[in-house]
Amino acid sequence: MFKKSKKLIALIALLTMTLFATGCGGTSTEPNGDADTASKGTVRLLYVEWACARASTHVMADILENIMGYDVEVTSVAAGAMYEGLASGEGDAMFTAWLPITHADYVEQIGDRIEDLGPNNDSARIGLVVPAYVDIDSIEELNANKDKFDGEIIGIDPGAGIMKASVNALDEYGLELELIEGTDATMVASLKNAIDNEEWIAVTGWTPHWKFARWDLKFLDDPKTIYGETETINTMVRLGLKEDMPEVYELCDNFHWTSEQIGSAMALAEEMDSPEAARQWVEENQDVVNSWLPAPYKK
Repeated sequence: MFKKSKKLIALIALLTMTLFATGCGGTSTEPNGDADTASKGTVRLLYVEWACARASTHVMADILENIMGYDVEVTSVAAGAMYEGLASGEGDAMFTAWLPITHADYVEQIGDRIEDLGPNNDSARIGLVVPAYVDIDSIEELNANKDKFDGEIIGIDPGAGIMKASVNALDEYGLELELIEGTDATMVASLKNAIDNEEWIAVTGWTPHWKFARWDLKFLDDPKTIYGETETINTMVRLGLKEDMPEVYELCDNFHWTSEQIGSAMALAEEMDSPEAARQWVEENQDVVNSWLPAPYKK
């Protein structure tokens, strides 16, 4: 099973202190008998603690380990450290670069020290989200109803790009609400509690995310486009991966899935541990997985 890298975790601890953070058991699949299934080295995957990032990273880790025969290390880090980890060569790949708005600062800071393989999902979106029963439709209506929201917008970790965009939204719209820092998990817990009690709540939200499948939610209109239009979620790898691990590079380059597919993987991860959920998703989506695999592993 995937293991955490102690060396990388130590690096991340240092990076987290020095970088200013800004910023989504089943039956085993036998490796293809035509490919060399002996371990070919260790692939180091980095991700942030967002539902979409956990899903994509663990699905790719499962494929690399159980189908292609690599050892895999998965490490959860802050967003800034995820980019710096690739740029320094301490990580090999990540699948959670939200562009062009959410992670713009990171990409500008890192420049050409990592390689962008392009979108693995091209229908992402960020913004402020409310339950469908809340009878406002625009960010511009928040101030007039701030008491119904207890004067708060429930956010996630302060290092997330959506939080920086939300700070800009507070300023640009002159909002008289407080942006509450937390995590993806605490945001979802607050959302669930409010919906259970039919209370008004506004949260920082993004798609793809499993909460849109569980509850009837809507984005508030953003006439000033502070949160941008549709975003892409890109795959990025360290420089030199193509030469060092060409099969891993090819898998990463081929990786692309729809919001519905990533949503189904996220939903499984809400019911079981992420590696177990990834194992089941790979088992249940062999045709999709096969389209990503390098030729020696295709069935």
